[in-house]
Amino acid sequence: MEKYWHSVTLDKDLCKGCTHCLKLCPTQAIRVQGGKAKILKERCIDCGECIRVCPYHAKKAVTDSFEMLKRFKHSIALVAPAFYGQFSRTEDIDTILTALIDLGFDDVFEVAKGAQAVTKKTNELLASGELLKPSISSACPAVVRLIAIKFPNLISNIVPLKSPMEVSAAQAREEAAIKTGLSPDEIGIFFISPCAAKATFIKGGYTVNKSNVDGVISIKDVCIKMSRQFQKIADVKNLHEAGSSGVMWAASGGEAEATTAKKFIAVDGIHNVIKVLEEIEDGKLGDIEYVEALACPGGCVGGPLTTENSFSARAKIQRICKSIDDTDVTFGENINMFWDQAMVYRPVMNLDPDINEAMRKLNLIDELYEQLPKLDCGSCGSPGCRTLAEDIVRGYAKETDCIFKLREKVSAMARDMLELEGQNTLLSSKKSEEENK
Repeated sequence: MEKYWHSVTLDKDLCKGCTHCLKLCPTQAIRVQGGKAKILKERCIDCGECIRVCPYHAKKAVTDSFEMLKRFKHSIALVAPAFYGQFSRTEDIDTILTALIDLGFDDVFEVAKGAQAVTKKTNELLASGELLKPSISSACPAVVRLIAIKFPNLISNIVPLKSPMEVSAAQAREEAAIKTGLSPDEIGIFFISPCAAKATFIKGGYTVNKSNVDGVISIKDVCIKMSRQFQKIADVKNLHEAGSSGVMWAASGGEAEATTAKKFIAVDGIHNVIKVLEEIEDGKLGDIEYVEALACPGGCVGGPLTTENSFSARAKIQRICKSIDDTDVTFGENINMFWDQAMVYRPVMNLDPDINEAMRKLNLIDELYEQLPKLDCGSCGSPGCRTLAEDIVRGYAKETDCIFKLREKVSAMARDMLELEGQNTLLSSKKSEEENK
């Protein structure tokens, strides 16, 4: 089966080749060729930055549809904490969860409960002294993939725990099997997601053998169906169980504050995350115990698949947390919270399987780069001059894609033509003189 790389896709009919996405992609995963953007699958981490900045809405995330629920005898909505901040009509969690039941799900499970369980395990690891400092949260799959391709020296700093989504899915399936008497494969677990990275994780998880989540439905798609659902609710069910410390994970800082770390930082927004990771690599944050790093601005409430303004959603989450208690949650002993397999470096610059040829190509890239203007203007369709040099060596581009190199070549051709024209004029003049004699 072909490897699943990313869930962000491009609608070429809508793309105008404007280079907005190219300039802001944190992993240089986008090129503009033939007037259209192109996503390099090995580099994409599904951070959703291109979805946010595209003025033509040409970037979209592939998620699952409600039709997928029909494949299972029992379907469970796995509800991200960020979902609670998406509605203007209510901030009552029980009302929101009841609306999901009325929408067609057989049951609900709060990912906030999984967040509390992960926090508890994280605190145990922090107390044990086993973790490298600063320890980096593994909750955001986009950040974990970023580290795997761009900061391999920091892989050992990642806390080797599964995300709250994955832990919650395992617990939800176990509880549902006991409650319904159905076999685990007859139970469908659907994550209501604020981001595309989760969709990619369940189809090609790099730290789990097989995800416990069967499908990912975007918060946007659910909110569209739920827009008129609240007024139809006749009986609000008592479904909410998670404590405030789990719900707080929806916004930046909530996860870190729930830990026992005395010195922590919470960073959100993929470009800010990169700056912090660079400082960790440079040894500038050695006094920090724990780093919460989230790709989306403001945390999960700012995900590209959400509907509500992130600032408004965050304020709602804060109000909700003040209105509920921080109750404890219990997870089954069979739920494994640790990664199934270790994270490994995922190089994106394999120039050639032969080391000697790879070195030759690397040297050629250096030579080409020195000949380029180093302006990183993006006019060539590559993010910068270095990536253009790499693209040329890989055969994806040519040197004259650089407008400055093209101008030099055109100028040289013009000079050659003028010289040739001058020579022809001189020859014609000499010929005329000879004929006149």
